[in-house]
Formats: sequence, structure tokens, C-alpha cells
Amino acid sequence: MGLVKRITRSRAVQEAMGFLVAGYLKLVQRTNRFVMEPADAYDRIDMPVIAAMWHGQHFMIHFARRPQDRAASLVSRSGDGEFNAIALRHLGVRAIRGSGARGRDIRKKGGAQALRAMLRALSEGEMVVMTADIPKISRVCGLGIVTLSQLSGRPIVPVAVVTSRRIDFNSWDRASIGLPFGRGAIVLGEPVSVPRDADEPALERLRQSVERELDRVHERAYALVGSRDPGAKATPMLAGGSRA
Repeated sequence: MGLVKRITRSRAVQEAMGFLVAGYLKLVQRTNRFVMEPADAYDRIDMPVIAAMWHGQHFMIHFARRPQDRAASLVSRSGDGEFNAIALRHLGVRAIRGSGARGRDIRKKGGAQALRAMLRALSEGEMVVMTADIPKISRVCGLGIVTLSQLSGRPIVPVAVVTSRRIDFNSWDRASIGLPFGRGAIVLGEPVSVPRDADEPALERLRQSVERELDRVHERAYALVGSRDPGAKATPMLAGGSRA
């Protein structure tokens, strides 16, 4: 490990970075004029829920949380995940450490332990926030979040948070972070419930439903702030040159 990486991975530096990131995000939240759609979103859902996001939204998803809602967020065990967990702590969100494996040892990634922790959080009335993407594959929903819903009996609520002034990164997850002094949109999608007895074909249909609803709420959130979603999937071309 190089000197710079050793310094940035030190506890003191990560504590400072996490504190600064949290402070910046609080500034973004305070200085943007947010609209929520639907306006009565929280009257329509039965807490606690599993809040689903695309990975690139992980900076600002907590803006959708009401102050009275207890929340825990799944955060990877990586070095970058450490300062993210610290930032979340300063924002009032508890971190559950672990992530999916996708071809690697799930025990090393902490996936099984994290699943148990998320089930316990939901059973105790704590909302769980997690990315729906397959690890390192942007905007393709995996079965992990669907399995959590099936085992917990709690619905999945797709969420998008977008600001009119922002930085869009050229990263695998198409990450975006808001800038101060603009307009913002928070869009909550239709809850997706997963029956305990759902078989494989049903789980696949529900996985696709979560993916479609996440795409929809992102498209709507960007439209509300007068932008186009830079991470939107391309619409397939039909014969004759028209789009589906």
C-alpha cells in the first residue's frame, strides 16, 4: 500500500473526511428547494420499509428520510466504505457493514452477516437503505434486495433524489452529488412487496419490477428539476428507426 493510501485509510483522516462530507451534504440539503412526489408519499407506506436506490445515488439518498425515522444503510467493508459509514453516522444513519459477493467469497464480503443484521433492523422498526445494483454493474437490479424483502416481509420502496445543480461523475455507478443553491426533487416509487412463498419466476418478475420502478423515479426526479438523467438506459431502436 502506498504512502498516500495509508494516510487516507488512517482512522483520523477518515473521521475527518466523513465529518466534512456529512457537513457538505447538510449544506446541500439546506440550500436546495426540494419538492417531494407524491406529496403524501409517507402516508401511503407502512414503515419500516426497504429503501432502494441506484448506487450512484448513495450520496444524497438520506435526504428522503424524515427526522423521526430510524434508518440503517448497507455499506461495504472497503476502505471507501469506512468514511462513508462515518459520514452516515454524522447524518443520523446507522451503517451495516457488508456487501454482495458476485463470484467472490461471500463470507469475506460480509454478505450473510449483513443480511442477518438488516433482517434484525427491520424487525425492530428500523428502515433499511440499500443499493439495488448488482455489484459493479450499474442500474441492473440484483436479487439481493428482493430476497431481503421476501425474508423480512417488508416492502421495497424505490427512491430517487436529484438536484438541478450537481456534479455527475464518469464512474461505473454514474454517481452524482448535488451542489448548493438549486432545486431538488425527491421521488418515491410504488412499493414492491415480495411474498414469502414466491418461486424463482415470481422473484425474477419482482426483480424486474424494482428495476423498472427505480428507472422511472429517476427519470421523473430529473424531469422535475429540468434535466435529463445522464445514467438513463438507452431505449432500444425498433425497425423503421422508431424507438420503443
